[in-house]
Amino acid sequence: MIRLEHVTKRYGGELAVDDLSLEVGRGELCVLVGPSGCGKTTTMRMINRLIEPTGGRIFLDGEDVLTLDPVLLRRRIGYVIQQIGLFPHMTIGDNVATVPRLVGWKPPKVRARVDELLELVGLAPGDFRDRYPHQLSGGQRQRVGVARALGADPDVLLMDEPFGAIDPITRDRLQDEFLRLQGEVRKTVVFVTHDIEEAVKLGDRIAILRQGGVLAQYDTPARILGSPSSEFVADFVGADRALKRLKVTEIDPADLQQPPVLPLGLTLADARRHMDADALDFAVVLDAERRLRGYLARRRAEGDGLVGERLQRLEAWVRIDQTLKDAFGEMLLYDAGWVAVLDGQDRFLGVLTPDSLYGATRRSIAR
Repeated sequence: MIRLEHVTKRYGGELAVDDLSLEVGRGELCVLVGPSGCGKTTTMRMINRLIEPTGGRIFLDGEDVLTLDPVLLRRRIGYVIQQIGLFPHMTIGDNVATVPRLVGWKPPKVRARVDELLELVGLAPGDFRDRYPHQLSGGQRQRVGVARALGADPDVLLMDEPFGAIDPITRDRLQDEFLRLQGEVRKTVVFVTHDIEEAVKLGDRIAILRQGGVLAQYDTPARILGSPSSEFVADFVGADRALKRLKVTEIDPADLQQPPVLPLGLTLADARRHMDADALDFAVVLDAERRLRGYLARRRAEGDGLVGERLQRLEAWVRIDQTLKDAFGEMLLYDAGWVAVLDGQDRFLGVLTPDSLYGATRRSIAR
């Protein structure tokens, strides 16, 4: 969707971007990251010609952007900046409607689009459409900025440190919300940040730039963290890159261990015999459809009755589509010796233990 071929930008005799070539696939989220002065914002602004390149070529969906009318080009590209840039004298609805009106949409279509986008970013149209920017929190204004950028349904979205000026808790929530949103709309996104943690969390691919706009490495977050291409990249992603890799490594069913299991309707007498024969301190309890119902400790299995009457709730669990970081976090949060892993229908698949988590992490780094 976006292709840069040997793109260069000079300011006088100084190189801001040096012979940069990379491609961003349709629907991908590409993060440009690096230290201050590495040319990441300059690179992004050359895509919509807010800055003209000194040399090289930039293609948008196969078209050379230097041959296009820059105003019309920018109307095809959504743009979100750190300062948000909402028009303070205009309502939220009018802000979101800016580009659809510029491109000539009829009023009923504009209003429908505004309401659709406000719903999409989690702002009820009836509550927010007629408010003004000063009546919103920073996080809410940032959501409006994203909605406005999506106004005319552009194929490409450029985002220049959009969450950089927001407190850490709100920033984390906005990142999660944006990932949810991207999962629905699948835009081609170029996202600028100086924060490698944010890059790892959001990016399908990460371009790490060094001083002078030199591309140091362009790859998936997992491969950058597992196999940094140079000492510069290794230093930039940090010595804790193995821990960062947990965030981008999904749970592999092959890493799951199978603990002892008891059926929900088993008698306590049968449960005791089974647990004593195998010297078990606990067993996972499942119903007839293998849905997780809890666990039974051996000390709670005395007397008469059924397993289902004595089981305890299992707090530490994750779903199979989550990451090793999620599993590790559950283990620490509940001081648990293992974490149950479930499928989308709450069926029990197995457990991750400290040993299996460690082994999964080592294997992910070796890939």
